[in-house]
Amino acid sequence: MGIMTGKKGVIFGVSNTHGIAYGIAEQLYKEGAEIAFTYAGEAMEKRVKPIAEGMNAKIIMSCDVTKENEVAAVFKECEKIYGKLDFVVHAVAFAPKEALMGRFVDTTKEAWEIAMGVSAYSLVTVSKYAEPIMNEGSSIFALTYLGSILSVPSYNVMGVAKAALESTMRFLAVDLGKKGIRVNCLSSGPVKTLASMGISGFSKMLKAAVLRAPLKKNVSLEDVGRAGLYLASDLSSGTTGEVIYCDCGCHSAYASAEEMDILSSSEI
Repeated sequence: MGIMTGKKGVIFGVSNTHGIAYGIAEQLYKEGAEIAFTYAGEAMEKRVKPIAEGMNAKIIMSCDVTKENEVAAVFKECEKIYGKLDFVVHAVAFAPKEALMGRFVDTTKEAWEIAMGVSAYSLVTVSKYAEPIMNEGSSIFALTYLGSILSVPSYNVMGVAKAALESTMRFLAVDLGKKGIRVNCLSSGPVKTLASMGISGFSKMLKAAVLRAPLKKNVSLEDVGRAGLYLASDLSSGTTGEVIYCDCGCHSAYASAEEMDILSSSEI
């Protein structure tokens, strides 16, 4: 029996077998969890349905997290099939591609609102409809990134959205903590996924992370999946309102010895 045997939950944001959300789903399923899956529109259905069916999902639903009625419908179906839930994973983020290029100062109001709505406010909506059917001791967590606290090239408005997401998480942790529901964020290091490849200069981000990280490697999907398992399971029973980093220590180092050598040999 796995540590998630008897546990039921829903993951918003699995889109393919190369993404972080899939890495988390895989670890949860291996440990015995029953998982409901959502997908963003018909175009994603053909990708997500085989994944969900491979994990014996009883619920596979389309859900645009910016539409409150669709989020409400997901949890209504979860209550019908499962009764109560033990975990919810928010792995949803989006910003127009042009907003991830060029200068941040050129971010349009439209791109700002899209990024904030999809990537941050949606956690409020998801938590609002999850709360009534969450068991005491259950977990909600969202995916974030170091760009929330540092200016990362080409991350632009998404960094601001992730900062808002992390702040949102802390306020939700206080609200939902009264019912024994934990709310956290999982901050992964850069992982080569289909979504990340849309970020300009992402290959350089991977190399820079290896140079800076104390463990001298990039984080893997398995690493992040196990961190997600920790947050979803009773192993994190005393953890809420936190950003848990799984980035080989990259967030903790200002610069590696190698980077300092480069800096010291440069004219400043």
